[in-house]
Amino acid sequence: FHTGGILINDGWIRIYGSGNNKLDRNLPNWNKGKTFENFGEKPGHLIIADDAIGGFFLLNGGDLGSDLGKVYYFAPDSLETEPLDFTYSDFINFCFNGNVDGFYKDLRWKNWEKDFKDLSTNEAFIFYPYLWTKEGRDINFVQKSKVSIEEVYKLKVSKMNPSY
Repeated sequence: FHTGGILINDGWIRIYGSGNNKLDRNLPNWNKGKTFENFGEKPGHLIIADDAIGGFFLLNGGDLGSDLGKVYYFAPDSLETEPLDFTYSDFINFCFNGNVDGFYKDLRWKNWEKDFKDLSTNEAFIFYPYLWTKEGRDINFVQKSKVSIEEVYKLKVSKMNPSY
């Protein structure tokens, strides 16, 4: 916990650390009330990172599957957690050395760089119609708004399967 966090691709991916002035969320406080209620509890998973389009990266502590220690993606275009078959170290390596652009190829729209330029690390885009609906499948034809990452999280959790 001697890092404030890591911003990948100018903040497109935000990996949590201890927080700083550019990324004021930290790993324990962000997870409190989301993946556990009280410090010291063993969570079923931890939210370890988020991205500019409202996706969340989760480290499996047992409630996402039998693959303990693997990273999952709570994608903005579904209400499902998708296994990535990465350990935490693999995830960090992917962020620095992997094909991040390829990972997001269907989740970036024409001129996304212009829209993204003024997005703070405490915000994410929200899309309407929602990307997980039939009407929202083409990201180039949906309305995009900047909202707090907390608001994105609450919306996604409220719409998904209650087993999360």
